[in-house]
Amino acid sequence: MKQINIILGFALIVLLSTACNDKKSESNSDGQISTEDVQNPITADGDADMSSLPEFDFPVKEYNFGTVIQGEKVAYTFTFTNTGESELIINNVKTSCGCTSPKYSKAPIKPGETGNIEVIFDSHGRNGEQNKTIKVFANTQPKTEELRILCNIVS
Repeated sequence: MKQINIILGFALIVLLSTACNDKKSESNSDGQISTEDVQNPITADGDADMSSLPEFDFPVKEYNFGTVIQGEKVAYTFTFTNTGESELIINNVKTSCGCTSPKYSKAPIKPGETGNIEVIFDSHGRNGEQNKTIKVFANTQPKTEELRILCNIVS
């Protein structure tokens, strides 16, 4: 039984080592990976072709509800246009507080098209000045866009 385990282990090592050697990365004389192997549009020297990436254009990034009576739910819809060259996909929208909830489309937004992110703020149990952030995660560069809602809650 021990011999069978040794033979199977050896066969597995041989199989894995040949599978890993199918494509070797080319290295330069310093032993570094060739830049042709890296598929990232952002480079250390700043030379990057960003023209094909999707891009957010929010005319309004901050909205002030003004005075809100405690217990009210208020909503605002942030609109944006994809001014980039490829489809914009929102991966996630996170808020700084559980009192704020976002609604957004998960469908890709084609270049030139507009999209919406609705933000609903529940003022129940809150008082005074409020400043909430909404982070939008997408396939853009940079990968996040920050929106903000403000209000003053009175009883």
